[in-house]
Parts: sequence; structure tokens; C-alpha cells
Amino acid sequence: MILHLNLNTASDVVMEMASFYEAVALKDENNIILVTSSDVKNVNEKHKKLIKEVFVFDSDIQLASRKYRKNTWQVKIGNKTIGGNTNNTAVIIGPCSIESEKQIEKTSVLLKKHNLTMLRAGCFKPRTSPYNFQGMGIEGLKILAKMREKYGFSIFSEVRDASHIDDVIEYADVIQIGAKSMYDHGILRKCGKSKKPILLKRGFGTTLQEFVQASEFILSGGNSNVILCERGIRTFETKTRFTLDLCGVAYLKESINLPIVLDPSHAMGYSYGVPNLARACMAMGVDGLLIEVHPNPAEARSDASQQLNNEEFSALFETLKPIAKAVNRNII
Repeated sequence: MILHLNLNTASDVVMEMASFYEAVALKDENNIILVTSSDVKNVNEKHKKLIKEVFVFDSDIQLASRKYRKNTWQVKIGNKTIGGNTNNTAVIIGPCSIESEKQIEKTSVLLKKHNLTMLRAGCFKPRTSPYNFQGMGIEGLKILAKMREKYGFSIFSEVRDASHIDDVIEYADVIQIGAKSMYDHGILRKCGKSKKPILLKRGFGTTLQEFVQASEFILSGGNSNVILCERGIRTFETKTRFTLDLCGVAYLKESINLPIVLDPSHAMGYSYGVPNLARACMAMGVDGLLIEVHPNPAEARSDASQQLNNEEFSALFETLKPIAKAVNRNII
């Protein structure tokens, strides 16, 4: 249940009500907001005169529900905006991981060529094997910051665990929470205290309910700048890396008020299938595409098989334009 109180409600009254309902207390420009468990369905008689509005839910998808806020949240990334009524679809590209300044410079030139402004690259890599490349760490973040200063990009980079989250928050413009970290409450709560945009990836064994409830940890911490990312789930299929859940995306678009980004690279796992998947994603009318692009994928130190080279991305990008136009989307 969500309760809206007047902004002039005395702080001791807010604290008493929050304690009574075991609620999280938030504030926006119009209301003091109390969010209780969805198990709570009724307001105590003594509090009714203090409450402006009551929203009752059948699950703990509450702040993210269109039953609470009908319109999609607007999230500003640099000088661009997605969500709301913008009809913008951000195309976010870059390598799985930053490996050198020379490598990321080539990707930066590619972004400028296509008038794109959002660069992604991992610096702390949550690898399946402890013996594989783990990322450049803080040095990588500093190189990405250098590219931002030189080209005016917005930087997306991933948090692996809570030990370096402050560094990523400091250097990145958008903090990415990867599929393997979606359940890390330390990361979720820390991101809830930040005001920077958060790109939350769906865990590959996660239901939609669990996925959106993870976003509620960030929203209930006071950060409304949350973007959901579908990147494929694990099914019985073995011929692809994961299965991109476009049915789930249809549910999210219908029921959830957060912007949605799709990641065809991780879903497919093989570069040959990424262009067709990316075109299908654009046809869904989502708020963004996250596509892995490397100057020379054969030399990539992580996820080499799924990354497009620069020429392959350029060819794909040209085919996205008519699809975007057909579904009334603006590529940014």
C-alpha cells in the first residue's frame, strides 16, 4: 500500500505513521510518501484525515506499477532524456570491457560518426571463472571519463560488488547493475541513495516479479531514475546463450512505469544473431538498445563471440532507422 500525505505533515507524525505501518518514508515534489508491504490493505481510522490518497496493490510491485503512476518515468542521461512521452530510443554501444585507451578511442570515433552519445564499457567484470580477465578497474573508469571529457559522451559502467560501488558512482553517468548482481542488496540500497540513473539488468534465472521487486529496493531508497534491462533468461535451449524474453518486455511495457532497455548481445551470445534481434527490439518500441561493439572482437578479452565489429554495427545502425520511424521512435 502507498499513502500520500501533505508535505506540511509534521515529521513526528510521519515517523509515527511509518512505524505504525512498518513503512518506508519518501518525499517527492508534491507528497510525503509512505510505502508499506502489499499485505497491508487498510488505513487505521485515526490516520484517515492525514492521508490525501491511498493506493492498494496485490504484490510488492508498487512504486514501479502503472497502477501507481500511469506514465513512464522520464530519466535524463546527460543532455538526453528517455521515458515519459519523448518516444526516444537510446542506442548505447561499446565493448564488453575496456581493455586500453586505444580500443575505447576507436569506439568513441564510431559513436561520433553516428551522432550517438552513450558509451558503455565494463571496468569491473563479474566473470564466471576466476582465471579470466577481471577488468581494468579504476584505471578503466578514468579512461572512460577522459572519453567523456573529449567527446561529451554519457558513460555506462557496471558495478560488480559493493567494494567499488563508490568509484563507479563517482565516474559513471549511468550505473549498471549486472545480471549476476541483481540480488545484491548492498548494491541496490547504495544505488537507492544515489540520484544517478541506474540500469538494472534482469538476472538470467529471475522472474519478472523478482526483477521488478529488485528495482523497488532502489526506488524505495529515494532514487526514481531506474531503467530496466532485459538481457535474456536461461531456458532449456542450448543453441543460444540465453533466450531474449520479448513476451516479458510486452508485460513490462503494459504494467511497469520504468523505461526499458534491451540487450540483444548477451541474449544471443553470438554476433551473427545480434542484428536481427536488435531489429526486433527496435520494433518493440523500447527506450533503449544496449549493443556490444568492439574494434576487433577476435582480440576481445571477454565475450568475444557476441560483439559486433565497427563495420557490422554501422550496417546494423542503418537498418534500425526505418524501423524506428515505422514505430514512431527517435534514435538518440
